[in-house]
Amino acid sequence: MRDSTGPEFIEAIARGLDVITAFGSTGQSVTLADLAASTGLARPTVRRILLTLAELGYVRADGGTFSLTARVLDLGMAYVSASSIWEIARPHLTELSVRTGESCSLAQLDGSDIVYVARVAVPKLVTLSVSIGTRFPAAVTSLGKVLLAALDPAELDRVLALPSLSAVVTASRPERDEILASLREVRAAGWALTDQQLGPAIRSVAAPVRDGSGRVVAAVNVNAHAAETSVETLIDEHLPALLTAASAISSDWARWESRPLAELVR
Repeated sequence: MRDSTGPEFIEAIARGLDVITAFGSTGQSVTLADLAASTGLARPTVRRILLTLAELGYVRADGGTFSLTARVLDLGMAYVSASSIWEIARPHLTELSVRTGESCSLAQLDGSDIVYVARVAVPKLVTLSVSIGTRFPAAVTSLGKVLLAALDPAELDRVLALPSLSAVVTASRPERDEILASLREVRAAGWALTDQQLGPAIRSVAAPVRDGSGRVVAAVNVNAHAAETSVETLIDEHLPALLTAASAISSDWARWESRPLAELVR
């Protein structure tokens, strides 16, 4: 439940979004009782929301259970399409993946989590299960460290105080002092490394993506399996390619932001 809301806050919309989000933490096909327990809302309220979402095509009812439909993807893709993130990042992620032989991703900060907004995956026997929209706690990921390190002290304090909305149980849960020390290292280096903090055998290196003003707007990484790729390989071989890709994405991002007004209103 929310502690406070502004005078323009529409509670009905917030509750509807809460119900949609709850599907991710309870399972693909869930009951009304599951959703009521997960959201903290009364069953009659959840029922009305589900019936509304079903009429709009976002939810499918099957007997006593409910599941999301593919139409929910429109909500996320509206953001991706509006920002052109995928179009900007795709060629550079593809080239980076080819050069490193590893999966590569782009993520942005959402509260205390990172959310993946673009990804090129390489099939492997053991891999990290990630798709666009996946979220992880920022502090245990290379992508998240880069994004957290770019925040000013006040904003960093605010973000670190927020609870993670990720359902993932991470291998590491660093304390605040450990996080701050790690972020100081990231600021000094200009990139971030994680070694099996998110999960066993998962290691990655990440670099910032900046807009035309120099502000960090995203982070890009190379993700590898510890049994196949050493830390030395990540830093000595993959990091230079990563920094090149991050610079190229930043340049294209700045170019996209400065496109002519006529192009914006087409």
